[in-house]
Amino acid sequence: MITFITGIVLLLLGYAFYSRFIERLAGADPARPTPATTMTDGVDYLPLPWWRVFLIQFLNIAGLGPIFGAISGALWGPVAFLWIVLGSIFAGAVHDYFSGMLSIKHRGLSITEIVGIYLGPAVKHFMRGFTVVLMVLVGAVFITGPAQILAGITPGFANMTFWVGVVFAYYVLATVLPIDKIIGRLYPLFGFALFFMAFSLIIALFVKGLPIPELTSENFRNFHHLPASFPVFPMMFITIACGAISGFHATQSPLMARCITNERYGRRVFYGAMITEGVVAMIWAAIGMSFFGGVRELNAAMVANQGNAAVVVNQVAHTLLGGFGALLALLGVVAAPITSGDTAFRGARLIVADFLKFKQGSIRNRLLISIPLFAAGFILTRIDFAIIWRYFAWANQTLATVVLWAVTVYLAGAKKAWAVTLVPALFMTAVIISYILMAPEGLQLPYGLSVTVGVGAAAAALAVFEWFRRKNAFLPDLPQEEAPAATLPSVAE
Repeated sequence: MITFITGIVLLLLGYAFYSRFIERLAGADPARPTPATTMTDGVDYLPLPWWRVFLIQFLNIAGLGPIFGAISGALWGPVAFLWIVLGSIFAGAVHDYFSGMLSIKHRGLSITEIVGIYLGPAVKHFMRGFTVVLMVLVGAVFITGPAQILAGITPGFANMTFWVGVVFAYYVLATVLPIDKIIGRLYPLFGFALFFMAFSLIIALFVKGLPIPELTSENFRNFHHLPASFPVFPMMFITIACGAISGFHATQSPLMARCITNERYGRRVFYGAMITEGVVAMIWAAIGMSFFGGVRELNAAMVANQGNAAVVVNQVAHTLLGGFGALLALLGVVAAPITSGDTAFRGARLIVADFLKFKQGSIRNRLLISIPLFAAGFILTRIDFAIIWRYFAWANQTLATVVLWAVTVYLAGAKKAWAVTLVPALFMTAVIISYILMAPEGLQLPYGLSVTVGVGAAAAALAVFEWFRRKNAFLPDLPQEEAPAATLPSVAE
């Protein structure tokens, strides 16, 4: 209990103090016009109140990751708490904040175009394709996941195929209609369900007196039932993504950068939403470690359910909250992935539109881009969910790593404290390289070799960064109106 409460307090302190330091680095200026006011198009560039932008941003990023990812991450034991707290404060929230603020700085550009400005055209072209694929993977994952849960709520009435169709139809509408028509109106309801789910479950946990494991010297180890195949490094840092750091968030922040009306709101919206998600991840990790009687028992339950966290969520909700409370809680669990899936497809549409310079004012133009994306997403729903999730998790963290490097280059060019993103960029570089070398879906190389190569890759990246920095070869801190003209998005018709 002490570890859990301390973790929540540290997350809140991180927002109260560290986020202000990050805000000063970004040079947020409340007097500078934002793209929402200078490029209003009634579809994607649309001024919205900061609280609504925060709510949309939080629901965009809080998909299955802080729920399923946190439960799966709890298999490693209390060390998961440490990663959620430190990752959220020093990596994830910083990553989310700068991806949003750099988008504001560059007239609402998608993250792929921002990466191209600071890491060069070759990286930009690669990241365009890579990120669109990731968005379609996210959309597919967040169709299948909520459909599984809804099918469990409605046995004998509607099966998974039915719910896949319902979720898919909603995604189509949310992707092509103006952001204030569906997303802006439904998200307050979804937000209530999600917050009710998280906080009612943790209150029920306390009332029932279920013990939450502490992070002690004795418990500072790997509790996973297959420790040799699933070492803490790098496996846990890939599994717990959205509750600590997630590249998917960098695709969502620019969506809200097109709606925010004051740069000072960026700290509340981008940094604050990530900290809030860290709190949700802490809650679900704590529930996972305590509900079944301990971490070993959680491992046994996950093995018995073939690693399906949806079954665990359903069992937890019904046991702790009863029938009606469980229904509300499960609706919150469903709302989380649905509100990420819809904006995943929307983000993919905007990324494609940005690099094609394809105006999005008419619904015809939006459909021309969206239909192929939805066709690919539907095909992916036919593939085993566990397989899609593993590839999504690695691709997700790879995007986060690239974005961290882009922000580091921006800070170095601006002669600011670039170490704040360099350290997490180096760490995540070692994580993603080590993972893909040793993982079952990767090259399956020996663990020692994989980690050695991963750390070596991080060291090589540091050497390249230092070489360019000493040559003063990074792009200077350009004001918004001096952003490279070739990368600016087209305004809607």
